[in-house]
Amino acid sequence: MGSLVERMNSQNPPPDTIPSSLRLLAILEEVASAGQPLTPTEANTRLQLPKPTIHRLFATLEDEGFLQRDIDGRGFAPGHRLRALSGGVLSSLRIRTARLTILRNLSARIGETCNLSLPGREAMVYLERVETEWPLRIQLPIGSKVPFYCTASGKMYLSTLPKPHLQRYAENENLTRHTANTITDPDVLLDEVAQTAARGYSLDREEFMDGMIALAVAIVDTQGRLVSTLSFHAPTQRFSAEDALAFLPALKTASAELSELILKDS
Repeated sequence: MGSLVERMNSQNPPPDTIPSSLRLLAILEEVASAGQPLTPTEANTRLQLPKPTIHRLFATLEDEGFLQRDIDGRGFAPGHRLRALSGGVLSSLRIRTARLTILRNLSARIGETCNLSLPGREAMVYLERVETEWPLRIQLPIGSKVPFYCTASGKMYLSTLPKPHLQRYAENENLTRHTANTITDPDVLLDEVAQTAARGYSLDREEFMDGMIALAVAIVDTQGRLVSTLSFHAPTQRFSAEDALAFLPALKTASAELSELILKDS
């Protein structure tokens, strides 16, 4: 369907005639499509708004929580209100029905709890889950937040970050120890994330909770960028990390089906 700017350009008006009522939406669209922090100047290469206007609009979106400054102080990324908005859209009834069907089928095949998680500003947020029928299970309800550095979903997300952003994260994050297996050395974390990027999946080997392993893969958008993660976790009484890898093909098939839902609705 194209962005606001693309549609307006196709009708041949100059870009600076974007109606005032659509300018904030156009900025949010540019930031979302960039996939990385964007400066007002970079956004304005397409929007072509007056310089004072673009900076004023960015300031408004930051003040209202739709955008937030990146660690470098120059770029802007989605803020908590925009992330909440995107999560709400992904949870719309029609999409959720299809999504739950995929999750239920995957959970039935593996016999364990399956989860969808979204990257937040400082943690992964559980968006959806289908519980195992086993009485012994780990309770992480929808809305739970889990760290990036010691969970399968979080490390999968970290593996998609640009190297400078990942380096800053590893150097500045408080790598609190949760278990004996938690990675607390920034260099070791960077190596683990590099391995995750190379192999296309992420493992949690009792790094977040004692007695729990997890396996995660990415769900991507039309440009191949991570939108969310698909994972399952299980107690070590039933699964080892090696056991989990036997279900990697099923996990990747389900992630492709979930990505297709995004393609159909984009």
